[in-house]
Amino acid sequence: MMNRVFLSLGSNLGDRISNINKAYQIIEERIGAILKKSSFYSSPPWGFESDEAFINTVILISTQISAEEVLAILKDIERDLGRKKKTDSTGYHDRIIDLDIIDYNGIVLNTNELILPHPRMEQRDFVLVPLAEIEPNWLHNGKNLPLNDLLKTLPNERFIERLI
Repeated sequence: MMNRVFLSLGSNLGDRISNINKAYQIIEERIGAILKKSSFYSSPPWGFESDEAFINTVILISTQISAEEVLAILKDIERDLGRKKKTDSTGYHDRIIDLDIIDYNGIVLNTNELILPHPRMEQRDFVLVPLAEIEPNWLHNGKNLPLNDLLKTLPNERFIERLI
């Protein structure tokens, strides 16, 4: 059975677009085919202070791999692309690449390793806006809310810009 998986990708260090393009290539090699890609968006850091803006995108992939295996492979890809420091108790940090599972087949899951849909996605315009570009009818099964309703709850003080 093929699984539909939405991933969020972000980078705010180095050649950010190149970092994401490398991640695309490795995701296709190790996880599955990319079916849809959003545009690239520039956004300020979320959850920490930095002078480095992020480039973000959302993709839809098709895979036979379980959600837990996808997560493990994403962590390996982050490390392989040079991510040195994961988020810890001191908060978020600048990073070469950040890969998150947003949704896996619409399932609701809450384990020590993985929460689906992503637990903070509804607070993040840099996830919701690109997701709406490629899947406008997406439904947050954990809250039974359509994407348009989630977009309406975003704070107005943040700013993201569609690039390409």
